[in-house]
Amino acid sequence: MIQKRKLGSSDIMIAPLVFGTNVFGWTTNNAMTFKLLDAFTEQGFNTIDTADVYSKWVDGHVGGESELAIGKWLKHSGKREQIILATKVGAEIADNKKGLSKKYIISAAEASLRRLQTDYIDLYQSHYDDIETPATETLEAYDILIKAGKVRAIGASNFTPERLLESLKTAKANNLPIYQTFQPEYNLYDRKDFEQHILPVALENELSIISYFSLASGFLTGKYRSETDLLNSKRSAFVGKYLNSRGFGILDALDKVAAKHNTVPGTIAIAWVLAQPAITAPIASATNLDQLEGLIAAVSIKLDQEDLSLLETASLI
Repeated sequence: MIQKRKLGSSDIMIAPLVFGTNVFGWTTNNAMTFKLLDAFTEQGFNTIDTADVYSKWVDGHVGGESELAIGKWLKHSGKREQIILATKVGAEIADNKKGLSKKYIISAAEASLRRLQTDYIDLYQSHYDDIETPATETLEAYDILIKAGKVRAIGASNFTPERLLESLKTAKANNLPIYQTFQPEYNLYDRKDFEQHILPVALENELSIISYFSLASGFLTGKYRSETDLLNSKRSAFVGKYLNSRGFGILDALDKVAAKHNTVPGTIAIAWVLAQPAITAPIASATNLDQLEGLIAAVSIKLDQEDLSLLETASLI
């Protein structure tokens, strides 16, 4: 039985691994999307994370492709009530479709609901900060959506600690909805900013942490170990920064721990995030069933102190 974890002070409970779906409608077609989500939920996992902007970065895409794919699966599977559905708003989809103004949030929520073929979003997240819109206005928009039954809880992502704290204080001072979760980039390679700056704010305000890029855009799977490995890869723009002595040292440590546990580096990378007390659940993505099996295996792996020390030493900044 998978032990579920509470999101902030809400009544939402999630399994300790979240399926990241930026690949849906991009590198994963609808048939594979259905297989992946069926397999994920059949093993007791219940949380899917997406965003309205996924996957606008692909030539010919306009955003909303991931939500559309999930919506088709929700309708086909009949599993909506079993799923904790998280999506995001605020990233630029078009010149007039971005930010966290009240008008835009409400219209974007309606568009997401249509694409997702549902009448409510469990966790609606501010994807990026909008310094041009007062926090009060943003939170008032969420208040309208929550009171209408269209959103259950709210979260934030990619805010500076100062702006996150400002939003939390604004919510408390004005009796407005408060962020229950925060979504930072966090993995064995990218950890300094979160641990030093965001974590203290999260702990002080009892925010649940749902981390993304758990596999550092696939680098921590060990798939990319040279510039040659990046040739023809759709992730080359994301992975290049990891190809250095520190990155290779982390891969070496992952290889050693993976061999000890008879598994693969990516599984250990996820297991390490899961072992961090501050993390409620990491987000991870898969494009085939073998990859998904590796992600799910991480939940049952218990890293010992020797494992953790080896990984910590390799990832020192």
